[in-house]
Amino acid sequence: MKRILVAVLAATTSLAAVSTRVDASGSRKQTLTSAVEDRVANTATLPLHRGIDAGGESFWYVVTDSSNKKDARSRGVNYSPKLANARGTSAVQSGSIINGVLHVAASVDFSPTRVVVPDPTIGFPPLAASPGSVAEDGYTPLLALPNGVVINAPHIANDSGVHDKLVGTLDLVAGTATFRETEGFYNGKEIYYVSFEVSNPDVAPLEGGTFAPALNAAPGIGSNDPKTSARSQIAPFVNGQTGIDNPNRQGLNSALLGQGDPLNVTNSAPHNDKYSPLWDAHPAIWTDAAIAAGVRTRQMEFDDVSELADDGFITGPAGFFGPAGFIVNCPVISFG
Repeated sequence: MKRILVAVLAATTSLAAVSTRVDASGSRKQTLTSAVEDRVANTATLPLHRGIDAGGESFWYVVTDSSNKKDARSRGVNYSPKLANARGTSAVQSGSIINGVLHVAASVDFSPTRVVVPDPTIGFPPLAASPGSVAEDGYTPLLALPNGVVINAPHIANDSGVHDKLVGTLDLVAGTATFRETEGFYNGKEIYYVSFEVSNPDVAPLEGGTFAPALNAAPGIGSNDPKTSARSQIAPFVNGQTGIDNPNRQGLNSALLGQGDPLNVTNSAPHNDKYSPLWDAHPAIWTDAAIAAGVRTRQMEFDDVSELADDGFITGPAGFFGPAGFIVNCPVISFG
């Protein structure tokens, strides 16, 4: 089993209690119906499936999204028609199911040790970071089946090890695996998802995801057009307020200081044709003017983040708020 030198994964702050109260009211909607969600521990247990790669090695995978509504319903996964827009690109590998076993060319090397060493004063950027799993050449979680349907099928274990988001061990008797959820915000409410892959090697260890560069070939960078884009947008804050008990806590800096999830802001969820698990990262950096004006507060709606950017209160790594050029594969489990 791999060692995790420094883990910045679980939301162990007072936010967990807030989420539990929301759940008690019955307002949180689970979209990935094949999952069993623990809303106190913020974990999701998904059905396991077996596959074989081109070298004849077995692997285990889960399915979280499908480009076809009927297929999604039958699998109990999220419907994401935008995934079909990636078909024919290197962001999608082909596969076939023979006697219930998936056959694909490439899998994942889970043997590396995940390293995240936060800056002890400001958290982000970390002093060191390297991913705990790396895609083999040609691997992507997006899979084009012979019938044309594209599914999101992340590999989570093989003989080299297991995914860093896995909680405990695989239950091969029950045929399930349990993963840590990440809490964020959508449309003013909580959203919960699991990070499986990232196309950037520096961000992959922060998410606890597999470094999978082929994913970045998915079309639609900076676009949310359901007809052409395979992506949706997410805004991770870089320099939000910190403090475990601070109601305005938010950001990668806070997460790396061990204060809980970064509370990223998404602009879609699995209830319309704009949803995709392929989050097009738009890092948000509060400007000095925003901090001086006292407007650096917790944000819960993507449109509000965009408006703050228009007003000069938020910028990005390139000097403006916009796409950073990488994808995080984060299928949604529940929201609301």
